[in-house]
Amino acid sequence: MEEPRMEKTKKSPKRVFINSLDSYSSRNIAKLLCEHVAGTPAEPEEELKAEEEEEEDEEEEEEEAVESGTLQVVGSVSEKCDEERPFVLEEYENLDREELLLKLRDCDVVIYNISQHSDQLEEALWAVTALHNEMGIFSGPKMFILISTVMTWACSKPVDPEDLELPFTDDIFWRRRAHPNFKQHLDLEKEVVKMGKTDRTLFSTYVLASGLQYGMGEQVFHFFFKTSWLGHEHAIPVYGDGNNIVPTIHINDLASVIKNVIELQPKPYYLLAVDSSNNTMEDIVKTVASVLGPGKIRKRPFEEAALTQDFSMMEIDSMLVDLRMEAVYLKELFSISWVCDSGLVDNMEQVVEEYRLTRGLLPVRLCVLGPPAVGKSTVSRRICERYKLHHITLKETLSETIAQLEDAVMNSDVDGENEDSVAEAQELLDSLKESMEPGGGVLDDQLLVKMVKDKLTSNPCRNQGFVLDDLPSTYEQAKQLFSAEEHESEDGTSQGSSYSKRIMPELVLRLEASDTFLNDRVMNLPEALVQELSYDPELFLRRLATYREDSTEDETVLNFFDELDINSLCLEVNSSGEANGRLLIQRICDTLGKPRNYGQSIPEVKEEERRKAEEKMSRESQERAEEEQRQAEEARHTAAHWEEWTKRQEAVRQQEEQLLEAKSVPMRSYLTEHVMPTLTQGLIECCRARPADPVDFLAEFLFKNNPFDY
Repeated sequence: MEEPRMEKTKKSPKRVFINSLDSYSSRNIAKLLCEHVAGTPAEPEEELKAEEEEEEDEEEEEEEAVESGTLQVVGSVSEKCDEERPFVLEEYENLDREELLLKLRDCDVVIYNISQHSDQLEEALWAVTALHNEMGIFSGPKMFILISTVMTWACSKPVDPEDLELPFTDDIFWRRRAHPNFKQHLDLEKEVVKMGKTDRTLFSTYVLASGLQYGMGEQVFHFFFKTSWLGHEHAIPVYGDGNNIVPTIHINDLASVIKNVIELQPKPYYLLAVDSSNNTMEDIVKTVASVLGPGKIRKRPFEEAALTQDFSMMEIDSMLVDLRMEAVYLKELFSISWVCDSGLVDNMEQVVEEYRLTRGLLPVRLCVLGPPAVGKSTVSRRICERYKLHHITLKETLSETIAQLEDAVMNSDVDGENEDSVAEAQELLDSLKESMEPGGGVLDDQLLVKMVKDKLTSNPCRNQGFVLDDLPSTYEQAKQLFSAEEHESEDGTSQGSSYSKRIMPELVLRLEASDTFLNDRVMNLPEALVQELSYDPELFLRRLATYREDSTEDETVLNFFDELDINSLCLEVNSSGEANGRLLIQRICDTLGKPRNYGQSIPEVKEEERRKAEEKMSRESQERAEEEQRQAEEARHTAAHWEEWTKRQEAVRQQEEQLLEAKSVPMRSYLTEHVMPTLTQGLIECCRARPADPVDFLAEFLFKNNPFDY
């Protein structure tokens, strides 16, 4: 009888600490560690056993493998931010050494990443030393992984002076010599290796010398990606001669290497983490410029890189490294499903797509249609200014194509090797110039579509997006313009159709207005603008009638977009005022959402802040001056009013005094003549006699001496 199977105990997930989770490298490594499960290369005997095992055993082993492969990531951040990191279990900010050590003790794996920022060197040395000193109280085995940089190999002597193409490999790591600015990195690598030799069963240490990391939004190479994407430069700079071979690795591949180290715990403790490429710096920049930018590069002295604010000194040193390396141990010990084993140049299309998606640099594509004089060009320009898009008009596209053809004809080879192509360009140039002349020939639809399509598929339009202004004008033009090319991949075509989604508008904006409004608008335009836009009354009425007639056809441009379920927005234009224009633009922006491009750079932000501060100071100064002027004016008015009131009061007082004086003269005369003499004598007698009742005395005196008592 078969003995019952012992139930297998599931392993608890390993807890992994990673420093600087808010940095490009550590953030992406943490994210990928939570998603990936390392694969172990199977031995032949194990494969035979696996084939003989029962299905139930295989399922249980798969569950255990998955369970043991899961990781719980915690780590430190420099500061709290709004960015969400759902793949991180815990984040630590501003911990002191004692608190941080307690967190490290709780982890099975401690990863310190010094490949980006040298400010973590001291803390990494302290961490590995502190953990090593506490090995005796570990509850279980722990692992310390240092993610270093190939710059600790930068000054190494060639493996074979007679064969300079012989690569450096992991097994000769003891011969490495660091770049002068990375000697502290080398010293830390040696300390980490030394700490792990005490008791590897209890405390194992590993050093991963990482190549320059790329992918998932970029870091070291971000300047070249951004400069190419923006399209402001005619050529992308390469600092130095560009012939130096740069060891690289995709950030996802680096995460896979770390995952394999955690799960498999290989015997070698020093590993090179680089892909199989041997790309030069010039190759990398040229490919970035070709896929994302103008396609041209220019050599610049490497000293100029220090003047670029986008680079740190550590990144400048890294871009000038010249090392041919081969990661032997990775291929021998691990079974890695590489994302970009062949390197950045061979996988540029994929890396550029990651760059766009990670940074949210998705193009905005619009098509603006409507009757003549409805304001299509004005609305298109405002949208382009708001979203930093390319304004595509037939006239400008023709002018640009003519300029390119003229340049091609003028700069053609004198020896006549490209005589046929030059003649073809000249013929095309003549026909285009003829079509642009007043009364010239009609431009062939096929040629028109080719010019516009070339413009839409150019890197600037693919990067930022575009606004098609009154293009295409017919159903057939639309079919030809948005049809997929034969070489276009499935990702570039709309599902279930033969149209290219890379240039297909995401929104069709239809402006409408009544004929009466359009006629009134044209009649009120300046004469110069009427001539420029060919809005002569008779010609405009014919164009408007043609548009209305074409709109009733079964196959129109709007029908083409409706058949493909392209979103459309119909807006009624009924006023030429600025307020109505702002309202239209706001509705369009509400539909499109926020811009999907780079925000302002640090210098631009500082300049904007400085400009706003100056405007605020100027505004406040003007307000203070106006307030002071107002107060002074009020003071002058108050003083004038007070002075006027005082004068008026004085005049009134004088008038009252004069009136009182005029009224009192007869009374004084009467009293002086008839009363005062007798009264004065009575008072004198009263004072002399001092009677007990002076009033009665005075009355008796007045009665006795009344001069009028006859």
